Amino acid sequence: MGNMINQEITDFKVQAFHQDEFREVTKADVLGHWSVFFFYPADFTFVCPTELGDLADFYGDFQETGCEIYSVSEDTHFVHKAWADVSETIRKIEYPMLGDPAGVLARFFGVLVEAEGQALRGTFILNPKGKIKAYEVHDMGIGRNAKELLRKVQAAQFVEEHGDEVCPARWKPGEETLTPSLDLVGML
Repeated sequence: MGNMINQEITDFKVQAFHQDEFREVTKADVLGHWSVFFFYPADFTFVCPTELGDLADFYGDFQETGCEIYSVSEDTHFVHKAWADVSETIRKIEYPMLGDPAGVLARFFGVLVEAEGQALRGTFILNPKGKIKAYEVHDMGIGRNAKELLRKVQAAQFVEEHGDEVCPARWKPGEETLTPSLDLVGML
């Protein structure tokens, strides 16, 4: 897998379970706002609901930044609905849950494990033009943290808006940033 930074998302059309309805989601739906594609191995599993529930708890914060969350697994939108019907954790999800049974999105993002028909835990932050600005991929057994993901979205947004400034480790909105220059070399 090569570097994906600044790659533009491919054209796609998938079905989603969102707000107790089925709907189609395409590339056009992703453009014009920040997006997070949050891949997970499968519905009705163990680590996955902890991550999706964590994202649900912070969803309002992501929305305040103008960022939409798209959770994605290789399950169908029908399976997403069935999971929401039986799980309180999944029922509270307000963001779209994309079904990717053909693996179109998982292949594009390089997270599909073909032999298992499941995706690795990949997280991809896209700018409003649909270009990847940050990503990380975890093994299937390693859960992620929604609060840290939110911080990364905020940092990506800041850097995009203030191209001459960068965000140091653990940066949060309102904190000091850095302006790269010859004067800073070796001084940090």
